[in-house]
Amino acid sequence: MFERFTKSAREAVTCAVGHAERANADSVTEEHLLLALLDLEGTRSSFAFASLGIDGRRASLEAALAEARRRGGLSQSDTDALTGLGIDVAEIVSRFEEAHGEGALQADCRSKRWWSGRRSFTPGAKSVLEKSLRIAPGRGDRSIGDEHILLALTVMPGVVAEVLAEHGAAHATVQRALFGEAAAS
Repeated sequence: MFERFTKSAREAVTCAVGHAERANADSVTEEHLLLALLDLEGTRSSFAFASLGIDGRRASLEAALAEARRRGGLSQSDTDALTGLGIDVAEIVSRFEEAHGEGALQADCRSKRWWSGRRSFTPGAKSVLEKSLRIAPGRGDRSIGDEHILLALTVMPGVVAEVLAEHGAAHATVQRALFGEAAAS
């Protein structure tokens, strides 16, 4: 799979591993892939981020991701759905943190590292990479670029796609930024 990745896509994956290491996480997540794409310069994804104004709102994006981690990985739509059932997630998080300390509900995606000490990818991160493998040929591209990883992040359900959409980077807008108006229809 990795041999079909462009230099920038390989750099994104490598950088995602670095983000996981700096966060002392045992596994590479979708969030690490997004943060890695935000770090890239001079790439298709960096162009899309710049044209959508995401590059200037990184702190807000990271804060939204941190808040989702604090809620145990629940997306805002999950939280809203629970609120509709009469469950106050903010109150539950607050009480749990009172008893167990701040950040106690943060999703801990710990996995057993292989004997080599390398960080594994979570099922969600693997799904994003697999989806990018399907997006590229679907667009008629022979190789998988960082832009395909970004598009995969926008279509995979979960916190990262939701946070991107909240910041103006939904699938259709990213596609339009990358490939123009005709691509988004």
